[in-house]
Amino acid sequence: MAADPLSRVFSALADPTRRDIVARLAVADATVNELAAPYDVTVQAVSKHLKVLEDAGLVSRSREAQRRPVHLEAEVFDLMTKWIERYRRQAEERYRRLDDVLRSMPDAPPAPGGDPS
Repeated sequence: MAADPLSRVFSALADPTRRDIVARLAVADATVNELAAPYDVTVQAVSKHLKVLEDAGLVSRSREAQRRPVHLEAEVFDLMTKWIERYRRQAEERYRRLDDVLRSMPDAPPAPGGDPS
């Protein structure tokens, strides 16, 4: 897996099952068995997905008596948001410059043979 945190997060979220698990954990913490219920895979397979998410810092596990809930670490999304926002601002700036250039251009001349009035 990639070494830097942002790459680990994006890599972990590249899988649709892991994205779905994250979406479900955004609503509420859940156990591995609860998370595995809607999928046609083993609990062990879901545990492997959770391990990838945990290694990326997206989820953590705790112990509450006999229950071991999985918790979404939402602050990791701040890292992604900052990265995405930087490139969104750059793209918007390029479009603003293009708009300025287009506004400064004279209107197109009339088509040849057209009515000059």
